[in-house]
Amino acid sequence: MTVFRSNLGNKFPQILVSSNKNNTLLKTHLRFLVSFHNLNYPKFNNPICCHSNFDQKTQFYEEMEKKSNWVGIESGPDDKYCKELEIAVKAVHVASLLCQKVQQNLIFNGNEDVQAKDDNSPVTIADWSVQATVSWILSEAFGPENISIVAEEDIEALSKPNANSLLSSVVTTVNDSLSSASSFGIQPPVKFLETPEVLEAISRCNSTGGPTGRFWVLDPVDGTLGFVRGDQYAIALALVENGEVVLGVLGCPNYPMNKEWLNYQNGYRRILSRLSKSNSESWDSKGCVLYAKKGSKKAWMQPLLSEDKSFIWPNNARAITVSDIDNPVLATFCEPVEKANSSHSFTQGLAHSVGLRNQPLRVYSMVKYAAIARGDAEIFMKFARAGYKEKIWDHAAGVVIIEEAGGVVTDAGGRKLDFSKGMYLQGLDRGIIACAGSTLHEKIMRAVDASWNSSSL
Repeated sequence: MTVFRSNLGNKFPQILVSSNKNNTLLKTHLRFLVSFHNLNYPKFNNPICCHSNFDQKTQFYEEMEKKSNWVGIESGPDDKYCKELEIAVKAVHVASLLCQKVQQNLIFNGNEDVQAKDDNSPVTIADWSVQATVSWILSEAFGPENISIVAEEDIEALSKPNANSLLSSVVTTVNDSLSSASSFGIQPPVKFLETPEVLEAISRCNSTGGPTGRFWVLDPVDGTLGFVRGDQYAIALALVENGEVVLGVLGCPNYPMNKEWLNYQNGYRRILSRLSKSNSESWDSKGCVLYAKKGSKKAWMQPLLSEDKSFIWPNNARAITVSDIDNPVLATFCEPVEKANSSHSFTQGLAHSVGLRNQPLRVYSMVKYAAIARGDAEIFMKFARAGYKEKIWDHAAGVVIIEEAGGVVTDAGGRKLDFSKGMYLQGLDRGIIACAGSTLHEKIMRAVDASWNSSSL
């Protein structure tokens, strides 16, 4: 059903029926229309609507967005996961702004708030704060009894006797973030969340996944090493139902909407932009959020808005597709920056063997999935070192976005990744290969088979 409440309240129905052209648009694009003008519905602080998967860029929709405060959810033949997708996208926007502020403080104040986990990987107040924030938003939207979340962090480090200052920073960060949630159509807490409530929100993320039921998968800050260095990172949220990823959202606060802004040979550009006064054209405003719903055959990207602007769903979202390049010689290869859990030597040797000529795109985190989904790169391969287990939160959101954008993600044996086995991707055949299209994917898999026996993995 399509519902509108806007400042065009009285005029909107007349606008729709004022000409034969608009009558046609009404029949084609909108299934039903109800005006809520002069009605007082407290729950609808933001107007809500659903619209069909026709071209969003028609002049009709553009004019509506300019003239009225309306919100949309794209839907197919049915509206399944419609609300879940909307809430997930909004939650990731809120979390992305939280991370921007924390990262800026890290650049200014140093790494005092960076902790080391048992495996020596870094964790910051952003990791716990995002986990608490997203958990709270999902619980408020669907009821805590209906929310099950698989996530990376727990409260063990925050519960230590010497962690009072760290815990206090997390509580303050969470409350600051949720106080601005109304800009995204999310009702903030009626009062300041106390420490036990924040810890409860983090602890709620204790699911271990599995083959049945519904659970969310959250990586609060994917690519923490990039995050603390002022570089790329992602906030990743996915919904899994009966072992299948049904929707995914990637927040990429440092990944610009326009490819022209990419300049990975000059890492200081991003840092310098944060040291200067922010404005609408600064690097800060160039982040993006990508999302997709399984089976829709569409993936979307929208700009990351600052909290002083009202979020209008779907917020000028534009469809994205993978590149149509199917020749490895012309392709751009995405590879991890971190060497700790992946073999650069094998992937680099493989890239050389298939004739890749372009400079590889080396970025932290699931931003690699975003790069392929929107056509900035064509190939991502990850072959883990012996003993390393791939976690589902490092891949779930990115996989569904690439697939719905037209790409292919499998293990090196051509099998789809299995998210039904708990917190880890069990039974992987050697590694993970993501490509912009099946033709390129098949060529890369053949190259892997040819090179594997001569490798030391």
